[in-house]
Amino acid sequence: MLSPSSAMQPSTEAAESPPAGATAARQSGGRSAARRNRAAFWFLAPACVMTLVYVLYPILYTIYLSFFSWDGMTTPQFVGLANYVELFHAPTFYTALKNNLAWLLLFLLAPPMGLAIALYLNQKVRGMRVMKSLFFAPFVLSGVVVGLMFSWFYDPSFGLLALLLGHGIPVLGDARYATFGIIFAALWPQTAYCMILFLTGLTALNNDQVEAARMEGARGWSMLRYVILPQLRSTTFMAFVVSIIGALRSFDLISVMTSGGPYESSTVLAYYAYDQAIKYYRQGYSAAVAVTLFAIMLVYIVYQLRRMLRAER
Repeated sequence: MLSPSSAMQPSTEAAESPPAGATAARQSGGRSAARRNRAAFWFLAPACVMTLVYVLYPILYTIYLSFFSWDGMTTPQFVGLANYVELFHAPTFYTALKNNLAWLLLFLLAPPMGLAIALYLNQKVRGMRVMKSLFFAPFVLSGVVVGLMFSWFYDPSFGLLALLLGHGIPVLGDARYATFGIIFAALWPQTAYCMILFLTGLTALNNDQVEAARMEGARGWSMLRYVILPQLRSTTFMAFVVSIIGALRSFDLISVMTSGGPYESSTVLAYYAYDQAIKYYRQGYSAAVAVTLFAIMLVYIVYQLRRMLRAER
């Protein structure tokens, strides 16, 4: 005769052991999760390799090269911080830095102008698609084309500006006006780009909030400030970051319109680095200029990211 304890033992063991179906389902789920992880890895691997090869490696190699004197052909000679010491004592560096600051300040006009145009184009009226195409056109133009167009526009002998003013002004030939003339030309496509960003953001607005604000009597500036702009915070952040990065790495219009002249008065850090590397075969010194520009951009981007993260919290 079995004792009560021995009679209850099989049932207890059966209760403690999981069913065979649950174990199989758990193992199958683990295998499927592993397959998903492997699939995600293989999908991300090409992008990670390209980022490593075309972004991280050039950045690290440029930093490494900035400590050498190299003409691009002979053996590099280690010079330590000599390139940076020379850079910070070069008058052209401070001219380029001042011009970059002018680009930075004036490019901050692009997001507000782009927002104003986007608000205008977001209306549902007849012919608005044609207007959108006209405002979108500068964005698809090459920087070289924009530079040539504005070079003709500024030409003191036959340019449209001379016809409008009644007399010619050598905008690109005068050290006082050259930088501002190029910035004005660059603002045209940059404003179009910001307009596209804001148009995309306006299509994703929460219509319930907009209608509720209208029922409460919100109109005009109050609607824009308290309802529209808070929903466009991420788009606004992106527009300002892209505009500032574009201002700091400006190159193509300067190359086409003035080549940094007259007398290096319109050069910026990006063009100064190119000039030293291509014309004077100073690869190490050019790398020092590029590293300095990268550090300025990195400080600003980190600052803006921290501000955005604090605002979201």
